[in-house]
Amino acid sequence: MKLKGLLLGGGLGTRLRPLTYTGNKHTLPIANKPMIIYALDNLVNAGINDILVIIGPLKEGITEIIDNEIKNNEKYNSVKVNYVEQKDPLGIAHAITVSENLLGDDYFVLHLGDNLFQYGINRFIDTLIERKPDVVIGVTEVKDPRPYGVLVMKDGKPVKLVEKPKEPISNLAIVGVYAFSPEVHKYTKKLKPSWRGEYEITDLIQLMLDDGRRVEVVKVEGWWKDTGKIDDLLEANQLILDSTIRQSVNTDKIHESAKIEGRVFVDEGTTIKENVRVRGPAIIGKNCVIGPNVYIGPYTSIGDECKLANVDIENSIVMRNTNIENITHRISDSIIGNYCTITNSSGKPNSIRIIVGDRSQIKL
Repeated sequence: MKLKGLLLGGGLGTRLRPLTYTGNKHTLPIANKPMIIYALDNLVNAGINDILVIIGPLKEGITEIIDNEIKNNEKYNSVKVNYVEQKDPLGIAHAITVSENLLGDDYFVLHLGDNLFQYGINRFIDTLIERKPDVVIGVTEVKDPRPYGVLVMKDGKPVKLVEKPKEPISNLAIVGVYAFSPEVHKYTKKLKPSWRGEYEITDLIQLMLDDGRRVEVVKVEGWWKDTGKIDDLLEANQLILDSTIRQSVNTDKIHESAKIEGRVFVDEGTTIKENVRVRGPAIIGKNCVIGPNVYIGPYTSIGDECKLANVDIENSIVMRNTNIENITHRISDSIIGNYCTITNSSGKPNSIRIIVGDRSQIKL
């Protein structure tokens, strides 16, 4: 069976503003890695080397990030990527419609670019290859299903899919990976926009289910995270750091008074000055200057080319080329964009939370 990948990197990311006012949400870093690369890795690790990437109106950075990853990572040597433009963000099913010519008569796996899976997507692929259904969907149990598409099962079989139900009708949330046979293209032509004005993937699969097409359901193993909101990014950062970071210090520019404790990754070219303490899990990027007098607590990601001095920070994401200096109170649970500057002013709170987009300047 020949398989293609359909990787969605469009959408406006309105729930992640202000971080997405200046760029595509799929370029936002989680543990210093753009979130869309986690999805790309999942497809490639599952043996899919022919991948279509959907780009939308906010496409800044997507092609550069993916092209650079393919160029500089040996495991992508045999990967072919084509970009498909979705001029209007009209839903996941619409992404299939605009890709139909390139998908052709092949089976394909659709992966949302903002969904993370602890153990990848190989079980979805195995189910598709072994059983050859028309649809494979993944589900996981959640406490509140209202923000998600949900699946209703009866006697062990799927019977109904509902997008963002107002009342909980099932605790099975549908996750952001789907597999389809080429028969799906017959049904995208029959699909009508929902009340949101979008072509819903749940409506598409319901059409196929009602027409007798075979739909297989795979329960996700391990954690799954949809990074659609600010707090989701911080939780995803925690999950990735917890599951992937091992202690690795790739610089010798470390002052003798500095303390690095636990699972901390420090990239090359970074300088750790006097009176610095880093507690893992945490990651510090390339060519940073950390110190003097800095505490970096657990679940913190510091991007490349950052400068931190006289500051305490924990459970936060700091993107590249950002300077934070002389802050008298601890920064916590924060996301700070690229090229930001945060410096001291008067104030006495014990901790602060900051969510700012690229090129912001803040005095505290």
